[in-house]
Amino acid sequence: MNARLTVLSGPSGVGKGTVVEAVRRGYPDVWVSVSVTTRRPRPGETDGVEYHFVDRARFLRMVADGELLEWAEYAGNLYGTPRTPVQEELASGRPALLEIDLQGARQVRVQMPEAWLVFLAPPSWEELERRLVGRGTEPTEVIGRRLAQAKVELGAESEFDAVVVNDDVERAASELVQLIRSPYPNRDEV
Repeated sequence: MNARLTVLSGPSGVGKGTVVEAVRRGYPDVWVSVSVTTRRPRPGETDGVEYHFVDRARFLRMVADGELLEWAEYAGNLYGTPRTPVQEELASGRPALLEIDLQGARQVRVQMPEAWLVFLAPPSWEELERRLVGRGTEPTEVIGRRLAQAKVELGAESEFDAVVVNDDVERAASELVQLIRSPYPNRDEV
């Protein structure tokens, strides 16, 4: 198996977290990075499992100290990927998966051009809208910002090496793992 860094990105509400959770459950050979964030935990989230939850001052120290592979601000919160665990997993020969936003994916492309970027797409705009509103975890104005950002992110699909449509979580997770485990295709042929 390839020890490759794969980046999963896509618009808010597309189900990135749900697909990654299915990968965690079904494919323990794939290491999933735990991002650091300044956002508050949602109900049922545990520090160190879904995210490492930190305050803004700690996050900015991590940025200044070069501890993050990538970072971005999204919907008023900061998100980033701790660099050291990713490097350690890849060095050990284990494939690594990052779940990050478009800004972060672009930063990884610059810092690690060999990384494979996978775009998780919704089956339709209407379904994406339904998922975001249906979460019930955010105020209306936050949902509005996320929908506006989602339109921008959907326009960036062509920057990615592969696209997986999340119309069924288990199928999407299986397709993602097939991409993680496959040899590097020639990007010019994709």
